[in-house]
Amino acid sequence: MRLYFLGIGGTLMGSLAQLAQEKGFEVSGFDGPLYPPMSEALAAAGITVFEGFDPDQLRPPPDLCIVGNAGMPRGHEAVEYVLEHDLPYTSGAEWLGDAVLRGRWTIAVAGTHGKTTTASMIAHILAHAGLDPGFLIGGVPDNFPTSARLGAGRCFVVEADEYDTSYFDRRSKFLHYRPKTLVVNNLEFDHADIFDDLEQIQYQFHHLVRAVPRSGLIIAPSRDANVEATLKRGCWTPVSTFAVAENDEPPMDSKTATADQWHAVDIGPDGSRFTVSFNGTHLGSVDWELMGRHNVANALAALAAAHHAGVSAAHGIAALGTFRGVRRRMELIVDRPGLKIYDDFAHHPTAIRSTLEGLRARVGNQLVVAVVDPRTHTMSLGTLRGDLTNCCAVADEAIWFRGDHIQWDVADVVQNSPVPASVETDIDTLVDRIAAFETDSARPTHVVAMSNGAFGGIYDRLRQRLSNAP
Repeated sequence: MRLYFLGIGGTLMGSLAQLAQEKGFEVSGFDGPLYPPMSEALAAAGITVFEGFDPDQLRPPPDLCIVGNAGMPRGHEAVEYVLEHDLPYTSGAEWLGDAVLRGRWTIAVAGTHGKTTTASMIAHILAHAGLDPGFLIGGVPDNFPTSARLGAGRCFVVEADEYDTSYFDRRSKFLHYRPKTLVVNNLEFDHADIFDDLEQIQYQFHHLVRAVPRSGLIIAPSRDANVEATLKRGCWTPVSTFAVAENDEPPMDSKTATADQWHAVDIGPDGSRFTVSFNGTHLGSVDWELMGRHNVANALAALAAAHHAGVSAAHGIAALGTFRGVRRRMELIVDRPGLKIYDDFAHHPTAIRSTLEGLRARVGNQLVVAVVDPRTHTMSLGTLRGDLTNCCAVADEAIWFRGDHIQWDVADVVQNSPVPASVETDIDTLVDRIAAFETDSARPTHVVAMSNGAFGGIYDRLRQRLSNAP
């Protein structure tokens, strides 16, 4: 059976293509220019990828067309060709739900932040326990060679995105997944291009909550008012809560919790060590490579999900000690004596703030520079510009990149910044500025380049520039 993917280079679509090939389908597809890591993953899998659409790619007609969301609206020549020639088609999320997830124990990780990291942790814990899970993750976990695999075990871990499904299905993608274990990490306003307000996002999340069976489990933070309000609309499933407590703080009660409660206590300053508490009993400590209290919270959610699927907490804690993270999540790409540069996916004020706070706790008074590319639809529209003003407060300096897609004056953020801030509009100039920190600063410098896109190729440019430095 032949499958053809429209928009195969996207995070979801590229991963689906790999799963389809693993299931024995003949797979091909097209997209615009592809970028790592998905370009590398598809090439390694030997999947035929066309750059740009040509009708000859659909001759003879495939058995099914899988239509992506990003960049595939009505009017696109490929979409119009599929419709005009009456080719069978479906969305990526619907195909995943029907062809892969049906009959599996689906563990879905939803929320505004931390989905990729938490899903990667769960998959790693299950694999460490010998359960051979399947997974589809919106990034490349360092503990696995690919972002997606079928697995032979009963469990399948999926990153569950609230973005809409396709041009012909405006529901959130995650409504196709029907999870038995659902993690909701947090809930904030995002995706301003398709949601008018937080209420619309909560509406979609509540539909997801309604799909979890009574024998399932919902795992949620005990201190997130937006998640709490969503669950109060109606919940027919046990709820287990997690919370990052202050050192020596006793476990908290939660009005939301109807099942187990997970807490982190005795947390190290940078989050690289913490103790796990389960229903008030300390079970053991995690020592790992990650940093930041947000990752401690992600770990608790992952432990709760794996526990529901049958993995003991002790085994989960041991597995987290060998978890190496995810590419583009504080990935160290340049390691020079006086300069370290990180590639990070943070693209929302809350994520930017928590990432920088984790780094600050680890490096103390060394120089921290935030370089931010506000390129998501929400950021480029300026919807959260008020929150952006203070999200880099723990850094010593902030550099904002204003790309052509930005529809507001980034100088507004710079003028009100609590730390020295500036705007750059040219990638080459920005590379020069970052490289200069190695010699211009009297302190060791940590630069975090934050974007959910290719950022003009800045990462490879910095690697090349500084790999040749004396």
